[in-house]
Amino acid sequence: MSCGCKTSGDSSHSCGTKSAIGCENVDTCGNSYKLSVFDWLSNINNPSQSKFDFVEVRFKNDRKLFYKNVHNLPLHIGSVVTVESSPGHDIGVVSLTGELVKIQMKKKRASEENPLKVYRIANQKDVEVWQQSRAKEESVKIQARKIAYALHLEMKITDVEFQGDGQKVTFYYTADNRVDFRQLIKEYAAAFRTKIDMKQIGFRQEAAKVGGIGSCGRELCCSTWLTDFRSVNTNAARYQQLSINPQKLAGQCGKLKCCLNYELDSYLDALSDFPSSSTSLDTEKGRAFCIKIDVFKKRMWFAYVDNSLAWHDLDVQEVKRLIALNKKGEKAPPLEDLKVQDIPTKSVDLIQESNIERFDRRNRNQGKNQNRRKNPTQQSGGNERPKQKSQSERPAQKPQGENRKPQQRNQDNQQERRNPNAENQNKPKNAQNQQPKKTKKKFQPKRDDNA
Repeated sequence: MSCGCKTSGDSSHSCGTKSAIGCENVDTCGNSYKLSVFDWLSNINNPSQSKFDFVEVRFKNDRKLFYKNVHNLPLHIGSVVTVESSPGHDIGVVSLTGELVKIQMKKKRASEENPLKVYRIANQKDVEVWQQSRAKEESVKIQARKIAYALHLEMKITDVEFQGDGQKVTFYYTADNRVDFRQLIKEYAAAFRTKIDMKQIGFRQEAAKVGGIGSCGRELCCSTWLTDFRSVNTNAARYQQLSINPQKLAGQCGKLKCCLNYELDSYLDALSDFPSSSTSLDTEKGRAFCIKIDVFKKRMWFAYVDNSLAWHDLDVQEVKRLIALNKKGEKAPPLEDLKVQDIPTKSVDLIQESNIERFDRRNRNQGKNQNRRKNPTQQSGGNERPKQKSQSERPAQKPQGENRKPQQRNQDNQQERRNPNAENQNKPKNAQNQQPKKTKKKFQPKRDDNA
């Protein structure tokens, strides 16, 4: 339908994008957050025989209107219908039917007197004209921006919406001040040959239409699920102990972020237990005033008037006790004596991501293995001799000359010439009588091709 899929008129329409980011064009697709509707009364039979004959129809962007089904057409969610408009007719998609429409009309304060009518279920010709009009919207928006720039008007054309029959086009624009667009409408009427309708929107509505990714890494709330835009005040940031930094508190619309209101009630409930931030204490060392409040730890920082650089944190209950002492005319003890020493808790890094040397462990283990392979006499400095194994545990020894290098062999030969009996004196008695064991040569097993 209007999300760009080629399934116009299909009640079981789906663009196939059921991911977290929704549909690519957040217009009238059933998978977009703001326009999707869950009919929780669909499986419940209506106790009254008379059926509510109003339906909710959605159009491009977040525009929804209520129409009366005067011809008792078999409408259901997803039906493409042709509805009354001024002038001509418009085409939309039914988003809600039944008793829930009555609840929505009461919520939005829509009257049932002189309602707009549903003409018919859209035929193939209506849908083709509708799609052709929708295809021209992007080029018309670029051309409209050029005309507004040529007239030196301080405004921005945000979006363009064609009516279903193509007889009217609506231009959504944003501007800081009032704009005189009388000449602009004449230029648009001459260029586009249709009826022109100008509609000013706010910057938050513009961000909802354009969409984007917020500083939290998720899609903007106004373009996914947020429908009502409440005013956000800087007091919301002050209650949450945030620094008044416009670059961090402003969203993509240039206004304060809507998410500042989400946790404001929780902060107000927590701050109800705190004394006023303008609280001052009379102590024996002088007067102290409040500098900072920690809502989560329930602590307040105080500093003396004479020495404002030294901060002392106190518990909220302790501050209340000191305030009660001051009301009785008594001075509180010095803040240094009241401060409780916090015992630092040693954190255990299970994942060990904070350890810088976590990548060097393999090299350290290799070094340990190499040290183990060395002769134990080298590790102990040559002072201790290795324990002699029994004759059964000893491996088969080779002649000493085979494992030695040529230089070592020459040195040993010279020593033997000088003192031929030295080798026999150094050898233990068991080693002189021991003979090298003969080992049988093992052959590899033959390969069995039938295995």
